[in-house]
This record gives sequence, structure tokens and C-alpha cells, in this order.
Amino acid sequence: MTFLIFIIKSALEDFQRNKVRSILTSLGILIGVSSVVLLMAFGLGLKKYISDQFETLGKNLVMVLPGQGFGKTGGQGLIGGIEFDDKDVTKIRRLKGVESVAGYFIKTISIKSKNESQIATVMATSADAFKVTHLGLDKGAFFTNADNQKGAKVAILGGDIVNKLFESAESALSQPVTIQKQRYIVIGVMKKTGGGALGSETDSRIIVPFRSAFALNPNKKYFAIYLKSENGDIVSRLKSDIKETMLKRYNEDDFSVTESSELLSSINAIFNVLNAVLVAIAAISLIVGGIGIMNIMYVTVTERIKEIGIRRAIGATKKDILYQFLSESIILSLLGGFLGLVISFIVVTLVQSLFPAYIDLQSVLIALGVSSIIGVVFGVFPAKKAADLTPVEAIRYE
Repeated sequence: MTFLIFIIKSALEDFQRNKVRSILTSLGILIGVSSVVLLMAFGLGLKKYISDQFETLGKNLVMVLPGQGFGKTGGQGLIGGIEFDDKDVTKIRRLKGVESVAGYFIKTISIKSKNESQIATVMATSADAFKVTHLGLDKGAFFTNADNQKGAKVAILGGDIVNKLFESAESALSQPVTIQKQRYIVIGVMKKTGGGALGSETDSRIIVPFRSAFALNPNKKYFAIYLKSENGDIVSRLKSDIKETMLKRYNEDDFSVTESSELLSSINAIFNVLNAVLVAIAAISLIVGGIGIMNIMYVTVTERIKEIGIRRAIGATKKDILYQFLSESIILSLLGGFLGLVISFIVVTLVQSLFPAYIDLQSVLIALGVSSIIGVVFGVFPAKKAADLTPVEAIRYE
């Protein structure tokens, strides 16, 4: 314990003598650790956000998507492909085990109220969509299938749309909005999902009856079909039945049938690879920081050769000298790692309102562990050089 205290005291005294040099040396580790931790924090936040979004879709959810979907074509299978129609929805609805089914058409356009305009994502669907997915309603009511059949010009607004076009959710109800030169009456307001810049996807959405939006969708097509099974035990069988039904009209490569958990797994797999690559790139700065520590430790050893000789002369062993300089390297690296963590926490706190991010215990332990390893790996050679000096040559060094 006494030797450990001596080592720490000696390291701190050297840092005190060379404040600027110590800070600049730790800067490389600081940048590397903060880069890695921040990327991990944003990665964890994004994964949690995606998982939460899929939870809002509900359980026992099956999706019929154009192309081959995520995970089968490198994540690009949803681009292009076919579009679905009412015949597809009707045939799927007749399958055994289907509790509810809805088709979706989506288009991003500008909408207007009396005095304001806003870019929004218009989702045209049937009233069954509210049974298929867990869309929370803050004020007002959902439209009905009767509204859809007669093409009623009614709309349900997302939270951000309401905030930008109206004073409050209550004041938005029964007010008109213009979508593609068509006048719609607001009958409901969805609950805000939050999530900052990402959450705005849901909060900037407007839901209208499918048959009221033919001005946006003259081909009367759906981009996707979502359905809810009666229970989770029949999802696999239901997927096979849907595929068999769809193959009577389309080729196998034209569509994919997947459940929400599969889609989430595919998205997470793609994201994990991307995040790993980004973290690996950021980790290069840690190596650069480690090289900086090694260079400075060589300089430190050269500056303190006489001190090393005196210590050896009064009884210090090679192991004592090795541990002393190795410990100084580790402390210097840990200092950079700790400051990198502090900066990471500050950045995450500042951006959390815009982007989902959080730092978990694992990230903290990884940051401190990597800092220690860098201190050992890049400090061992200078420390060994110091330990290999003989007392005579060290004392006589000029």
C-alpha cells in the first residue's frame, strides 16, 4: 500500500511539474474515449427508440411489404417493388386467424391551416388501423369504417402538427386543414411520442380515411398491409397462408411477409454492424492517443534518468522502477478516459431532447478498461527502458 501511494504521489508530482504536457498527452485519450462512448450512447438510444416504436405497433403484428424487406437484400428491399390494392386486403381479411387488417398509403406533403403551413406525412388508411397498431389518442376521436366508405374529409393530427398549426389540442378540434387543396376537418389529436428529431416522424403525421385521399393516391394503391393475428401461436401459420394467397397474384420476389419482431431483428442487425464500424473508426484515435502517451513517457524517462539512478542506488529494484513508470502511464491514460467520460455525459445531456441517447454502466466500464489497457500497452516499453538502466550509468548520465 505504501509503495502504491508513493507511485501515485510521484505521478501527480510529475504531472504538476508538466501540466501543459500532461493535459496535451491526455487529450488524445480524451478524444478517443469520448468518441467511442458517444457513438455507443447514440447507438443504444437509437436501438431503444426503434424497439419502443415497434412496441407501439402492438403484438402479433404481421406486415406485408413490397420487395424482399430488410435483411434479405441488404436493407434495400423496400425500395421499389409492387403496390397493393383492396383485393389483397380483402383476401387477407378472409384468412382464418386474422383479427384485423389495414392497408396504408403514405405521402409527405405541405398542409395548411388558416394562417400556417407545415410539411407533414399523410397516412391514408382504414379505421381498422387503430385496431392493428397502438395509436394513442390525446383528444377527440378516431374516424370509423363508415367514414372511410363514404370518403369523409376528416383528419387526426400528430402532436407536432397541432403545436405548429394551432394553439392547443382542444383548439384544433373541428378546425379545417387543407391537404392537396382538399378541406379536412380535424376530429382527433394523437398523443405525442417524443424522441426528439426521431420522434417527429410520428408526431408529424396526419391520418385520414383511405377513400378520402384519392387526390393524393389516384392509383388507389397501398404501400403496405398490416394485420393483427388473433394470438401469437398462429403467426407462423398465418404468414404461410398470406404468402400462399399473395403468390396467386404476384411473384415471390415482389413482396415479403414478416412479423414485427423479425423486422426489428433485421434492422438491429444492420444497425449493429454499422455501429461497430463507426466505433472501430473512432477507436483509431485511441491508438493515436496511446502513441502520444508512449512518446511522452520516453521523454519523461530521459528527463528522470538521474532520479532513477539514485533510487536504484538506495535499494529500488528493477521491478519497482518498472511499476512506477507503468503506473504513471496508466494514470495518465485514465485521466484522459475519465475526462472523456465527463464530456460524453455533458454532450448526451445536452442533445437528449433532440436525439435519444444514454450511457449505460457497460459503456463506462469499457471506457475505463480500454484506457487502462492503453496505459499498459503503450507504457510498458518506456517503463522497461527505465527499469533496465543500471545505477552507475543512470547517475553518470549528463
